[in-house]
Amino acid sequence: MFFQNALDFLPILLKGAAVTLQVTAGSFVLSSLIGLVLALMMVSKVRAIALFAISVVNVIRGLPIIVQLFYIYFVLPEFGIQLTAMQAGIIGLGIAYSAYQAENFRAGIQAIQQGQIEAAESLGMRGAMVMRRVVLPQAFRIALPPYGNTLVMMLKDSSLVSTITVAEMTRAGQLIASSTFENMTVYTLVALLYLAMSLPLSYALRRLEARFSTRRTS
Repeated sequence: MFFQNALDFLPILLKGAAVTLQVTAGSFVLSSLIGLVLALMMVSKVRAIALFAISVVNVIRGLPIIVQLFYIYFVLPEFGIQLTAMQAGIIGLGIAYSAYQAENFRAGIQAIQQGQIEAAESLGMRGAMVMRRVVLPQAFRIALPPYGNTLVMMLKDSSLVSTITVAEMTRAGQLIASSTFENMTVYTLVALLYLAMSLPLSYALRRLEARFSTRRTS
């Protein structure tokens, strides 16, 4: 009975899994871009800019992700900003995780030895060039482990966008379960599909981290 139901439910859940991956990819790119900007502002020598970025990060981290999703999807339309559920989900999850990405990047940037920056400046590099050619490449390698962990967390937390009607995998499972009452079968499949996505991703990230570590020590 389980396997027969699984065969019936799997195509619908796989469509939801495709949406899950889209939400994860979109929000991961957005969170990385916003996080990098915030990290650069946090390490700025201009105190006002650094304090502003730190405040933004603290506010984002202090708000539950689901509240941010609700605000973007349900409140912004009152100000004339209409977004689809998918757009709101990607933007909401991206903004929510940008605070964690900012901390990842900030830690990586501040881990670079001042001597390397001074050496680059002695070669005639200035400002943005030092950051682009010397600091950021090394900072990315240092930040890779928490950066990768953030991606895996986003994959799992993408289920939260189901609360604003995005038809991702958890939402698809809820709809199937509510109509068939096959709760055990449905949520077992959902759990297995999440594992099927997250475990290979974790393995790939560990391999990538090991490769960068080997390059750094060689």
